Amino acid sequence: MVDAVILADRATALAAAVGLIPGVQRCVVEKGEVVAHARADSIFDVCTLLRDDARFACEQIMDVCGVDWPARTPRFDVVYNLLSVTLNQRVRVVVEVADNEPVASVSAIWPVATWWEREAWDLMGLVFSGQPDLRRILTDYGFKGHPLRKDFPMTGYVQVRYDEDRKQVINERVKLTQDFRNFDLMSPWEALTTLPGDEKVHDSRAEGKLGQAASAGPTVATSAGAKP
Repeated sequence: MVDAVILADRATALAAAVGLIPGVQRCVVEKGEVVAHARADSIFDVCTLLRDDARFACEQIMDVCGVDWPARTPRFDVVYNLLSVTLNQRVRVVVEVADNEPVASVSAIWPVATWWEREAWDLMGLVFSGQPDLRRILTDYGFKGHPLRKDFPMTGYVQVRYDEDRKQVINERVKLTQDFRNFDLMSPWEALTTLPGDEKVHDSRAEGKLGQAASAGPTVATSAGAKP
């Protein structure tokens, strides 16, 4: 219990110090983690101070990723997860950017950020100005679009297959073998009325019922109370 209180006090003090950095709009503690919201035009200076200032000493950047909010303006968040090995503390910096709005690269501060920025560009379409090696890193070089955008079709636009006639691997537009199906989400025992291959069984049952009805003879209408 005492350790939890000490950690909470440390996080609160760290958030207060980060909140005073020029360019940081607000800094809060969310679920025990320090989260700073900064302006996009100040991200390079903010990250430089977080690395060099002895109060923060964020020697390492663990990740750079994006968050897509299609209904929000600006649409994207660029998230920087920083770690201080010396002080054993973490800081998350969040920057809001619009679609195709460039944000300054932090690869000059942490060279390893090149990998994360390439991944964010490849999968989310986030643009980093000053990044000397902004190439795709997971998808093919000729790939169109960014797969992690929430408006990107799950089937993609292009598929790769081996063409037996041409004896080579080719790229072509996606061709679905069948239309998408609409499921009623019922229990399979409730929704399933017949099984493929049971048509003859149902026909024979229907014929049997008709035969029994015919052998029983005609139905005679009688007046109320009278015996047939």
